Amino acid sequence: MQEKIEARLEELREEYASGQKVMTELQNRQAELHQTLLRISGAIQVLEELSKCDIPAAAESLGSPSPAT
Repeated sequence: MQEKIEARLEELREEYASGQKVMTELQNRQAELHQTLLRISGAIQVLEELSKCDIPAAAESLGSPSPAT
């Protein structure tokens, strides 16, 4: 009986360690996604503000060549 308990205990410890590893990976992925969403949100905000300006000034701010006059 003691051997079965020890074997099960070892299995559970391995499952627990595996679960912790997966959780850490998911937390890291969540942090990466959060940073990506912040960058996208910032880009959206900048482009929305630029779209309220006149088009040549907005294009200039983005580094696009302005049309020849």
